[in-house]
Amino acid sequence: MERLEPIEAARLFIDKYFTNCNAAVLAGSVVRGQATATSDLDIVVFDEQIESSFRESVCEFGWPIEVFVHNLSSYKDFFLMDYHIAKPSMQRMVTEGIVLRNDGVLNDIKQEAEKMLVAGPKEWSEETIRTKRYFISDVLDDFIGSTNEQEAIFIASSLSMLLHEFVLRVNNQWIGTSKWMVRSLRQYDLTFADKFIEAFQVFYRTGEKTKVILLAEQVLDPYGGKLFAGFSLGKK
Repeated sequence: MERLEPIEAARLFIDKYFTNCNAAVLAGSVVRGQATATSDLDIVVFDEQIESSFRESVCEFGWPIEVFVHNLSSYKDFFLMDYHIAKPSMQRMVTEGIVLRNDGVLNDIKQEAEKMLVAGPKEWSEETIRTKRYFISDVLDDFIGSTNEQEAIFIASSLSMLLHEFVLRVNNQWIGTSKWMVRSLRQYDLTFADKFIEAFQVFYRTGEKTKVILLAEQVLDPYGGKLFAGFSLGKK
């Protein structure tokens, strides 16, 4: 089937499957201007007649479509879940999305999402920071000491995720996974994001570890540096 324009396809989808919904928004990469050849349409639907939320993937109007369906209270649980894991995917979809339908309920939902996004995630405690320092230090030592090129690739991957999380959370910023790691770092600090990306690019291309090691040490230094001796978890 011929692929329709994103907004047209999204509106037809809502008209066909969610005729009586209260509100719907088209979100995701097509809205942000970041769509690729494999991008899908992310559609969030609010329908007071739905008993419980669900997610479904379909192909319609030339597009793969992911639809996230909520009633007028179930979305709050997802807002809260995203808040606790510091990955506000639902809030972003609601605030950034193009409105496909709205009988008035969407205004308050958008305000809730915007308020959470501006406030940022829950602040890390000193104990959490200390624990995260320990685990970063552990993986960093594995990275430094690794003589197996294949193992080092995956150690570096784990280290990048831990460092990205640490930098963003100690600065009251939202985190991400996959492509949202880079996007979240760039939203926080473009200069640091470029430095972060370069360090790992150099390692993956050449095997040279120095830039990654220095980056990790610089991230940890303001919080006491690497941590091993004296760390304890769960001891009564």
